[in-house]
Amino acid sequence: MAQPTPPTPPAPAVHAEGLTKRYGAVRALDGLDLHAEPGTVLALLGPNGAGKTTAVRTLTTLTAPDTGWARIHGLDTVARGDEVRARIGLTGQYATVDELLTGRENLEMFARLHGMTATAARGRAEDLLTEFDLTDAADRGAATYSGGMRRRLDLAVSLLREPDVLFLDEPTTGLDPRSRMGVWESVAELVRGGTTVLLTTQYLEEADRLADRVTVIDHGRAVADGTPDDLRARVGGLRLDVAVHDPADLGRAAELLGGALGAAPTVDTRGLRVGVPVTDRVQALFRAARALEDMGPRIADLDVRRPSLDEVFLSLTGHATAPAETDGTTVGATR
Repeated sequence: MAQPTPPTPPAPAVHAEGLTKRYGAVRALDGLDLHAEPGTVLALLGPNGAGKTTAVRTLTTLTAPDTGWARIHGLDTVARGDEVRARIGLTGQYATVDELLTGRENLEMFARLHGMTATAARGRAEDLLTEFDLTDAADRGAATYSGGMRRRLDLAVSLLREPDVLFLDEPTTGLDPRSRMGVWESVAELVRGGTTVLLTTQYLEEADRLADRVTVIDHGRAVADGTPDDLRARVGGLRLDVAVHDPADLGRAAELLGGALGAAPTVDTRGLRVGVPVTDRVQALFRAARALEDMGPRIADLDVRRPSLDEVFLSLTGHATAPAETDGTTVGATR
């Protein structure tokens, strides 16, 4: 009796291999590989100039790679670009809504540009205004919106066609912390509804908060990929940190801490901190507190924590995620 054929697994939502792209002498992408499963968030983490925006432009069909290939749900972004565009949404680094129109008018206008009837456009606009908590401001001019409200309206425009994959290029750039949290919640809600999200970011907290997987990009190539915890494991597990008030106390704190815990400490002269890797949180805190007891009020803080993604990036690339040069491209208002 013939065995039943096992079902074919679904294609990745985003899959790219060996992407390269040059702009003159600048190699914006240098053999980039990416992979995201349906219904997940993939964060591309890196400074300006790492190639994040060029990657988004390539995946969304705005530019073709020089070599390599990219597919969205199995559709080649070059050979089947029209089909890809029908399944994706894109929000660039800056809101592109029309400030002369109200929030409702913006949504209805873009819906009509997507081919919806007037009735369908009104209904979809109303749904999105509710979903993004913009109902009370729906009939105000977009010029009166706060940065967070404009970003939420921009996200709503990107979702008019309910895309399978949403690309967000630094979605919270320039927003205050409260507005940033609001955008994060909107993104999380989309993913709970089944949307796949690929976002680029320089914010370590953003990648940590939203991403199922993080691809660290530097100089146009992926230097690491995994869950946030996977990446932290590359630079060790728990760390015990001691902060001091006076730089003159760093040496003494390092000596005492290293002796008590039997590990070589690292000294952060800018942050006035001394750290050592540890395995047992409670024992490490107990031994450190006893060793540092004589320093008393000269100790500002003592805690055990996981490595930050910033430390991961520094370990992987040799530099922090501070802004550098741009990669020579920007994402426009294409929807």
